Amino acid sequence: MLPHKQIESKLQAAVREIIPDADVSAILVRPCDPKFGDYQSNALMSLAKARKLNPRQLATDVLAKLDLANICEKVEIAGAGFLNFRLKNSLLVQTLEAAARGEHLFFSKAATPKTIVVDFSSPNVAKPMHVGHIRSTGIGDALQRTLRLLGHRIISDNHIGDWGTQFGKLLLGWKQILNRAELERDAIAELERLYKIINAECDANPARLEEAKSELVKLQAGDAENISIWKEMIRLSQVQFDTIYSRLGVKFDHALGESFYNPWLGEVVNDLLAKNIARESEGAVGVFSDGSVPPKEDAFLVNRDGEWIADPALVRKSDGGFNYTTTDLATIDYRLKTWLPDEIVYVVDDRQSGHFKKLFLIFGRWKKDEAKKTKLIHVGFGKIMGDDGKPFKTRSGDTVKLGELLDEAVERAYQTVCEKSADLPEAQRREIARVIGLGAVKYADLLPNRQSDYIFSWDKMLALQGNTAPYLVYAYARIKSIFRKSEGGNLKPEIKLAAAEELTLAKHLLNFGITLEAVAEEYRPNYLCNYLFELAEKFSSFYENCPVLKAEDQATKNSRLALCDLTARVLKRGLETLGIETVEQM
Repeated sequence: MLPHKQIESKLQAAVREIIPDADVSAILVRPCDPKFGDYQSNALMSLAKARKLNPRQLATDVLAKLDLANICEKVEIAGAGFLNFRLKNSLLVQTLEAAARGEHLFFSKAATPKTIVVDFSSPNVAKPMHVGHIRSTGIGDALQRTLRLLGHRIISDNHIGDWGTQFGKLLLGWKQILNRAELERDAIAELERLYKIINAECDANPARLEEAKSELVKLQAGDAENISIWKEMIRLSQVQFDTIYSRLGVKFDHALGESFYNPWLGEVVNDLLAKNIARESEGAVGVFSDGSVPPKEDAFLVNRDGEWIADPALVRKSDGGFNYTTTDLATIDYRLKTWLPDEIVYVVDDRQSGHFKKLFLIFGRWKKDEAKKTKLIHVGFGKIMGDDGKPFKTRSGDTVKLGELLDEAVERAYQTVCEKSADLPEAQRREIARVIGLGAVKYADLLPNRQSDYIFSWDKMLALQGNTAPYLVYAYARIKSIFRKSEGGNLKPEIKLAAAEELTLAKHLLNFGITLEAVAEEYRPNYLCNYLFELAEKFSSFYENCPVLKAEDQATKNSRLALCDLTARVLKRGLETLGIETVEQM
């Protein structure tokens, strides 16, 4: 068991002795400022507050029951009831040596694995994937990789937008102005052209809009010709999706589009009506406030001119059509029945937060028993901005296509690789550029707090210095070069931690697992980005101050080579968890 897990286990047991009925699942330890120790727990303070106890006295009582003689040098009570733990060097060495033997890599699998559905990416049929899709795709992929690594059962589902009013316009365009040669050359560009032309005509001419609506009604009614064209649009779009996902190394277990749920939409609305959760209003059907919370906290009310008025979630429009809320409710119901998840995680931008708030509340009212067992989480994120502080666009004002963005990233990386490593063979330079370019885009997107907007900057993301993918991939390649120069060495040695830099690096390696757990608990990949950057920085300080290949003796050399190897393995595994590849040489 890893040191922090050992401390947690003993701390929880000590708390149980003092307060037998306490929920000890929240009694956790986390890394802290090195001047206070290696780990810290503040959990006793909230436990004391809930029970009207003196937190410092509770900490004193718990400490009296806590036997950490084999684990910690000392345990100290600080402030109002913090517990600070400083590890014994002997335990630190044992943990490193076990990792060097391949027994673990500083993380352990979840004690009680969960079944988690991760819904992410969700592009629309007949539209090019654009720069905004990198956010949901990258964050969702990093989360599913982290959760899988920790032993959870993950079901990733790409909820593709393959149904809706836009298809009436697309069908009209396909039948009347399709250019077959252009469709063969670039299907998505041609479908985008059709939509733009017909959409503009519909805005200008009501008769044209009626034609488009007629095509949509025929599609919804199962017209053979329209269904056939619609399926072809999906097939052509899937080719684009598969190409982008292959480049990004992203895989899904399922890609069940909106249309998959059509057979159940009527049933959903009827059930909501039957249970008095939804009601008719002006020919439509919606879910309204149930008055259970104050107006300020009520998602189904909005304040206009000082008055609270209804802001229902429509589940059937006045023309009989359904909308996103209906489809999303049917989707939840299907996932519950099919996969029995403990959690469903939606990686969708923050602009949809109002929709998800209503959706989750409706689900809680509709399926009360299931809602007690299954947690629904909206993992929101901010926008990608240009230098002008506005959403990132091309110079002509168009949305930046994701495929073109990735091409440019790889090309810019190639120019840098050619400047720095002109002696490498062309094929190797191209491969390094691919890894660096794609990794740079992903990492720049994962690094900020996901709920913040961030400014897209080629110079920053491709820099070889600072908190970037190129810097981390270079740090990994640099360690691999040490082994190319080394004349062998025992990577399962007795590890010695004499220098301060060795100790600092070793202790940071130990926190890999805690970082992964924090990413999984809070759905924040930026924690892992920052951990890996700090690891690379600490390794750099270690390498500058502790000679490895010219160590004073073989035992020290072997010990330091083992630290190099462990750092490389954690860097590689950490970058893989973010969906970023590595190279052995740069």
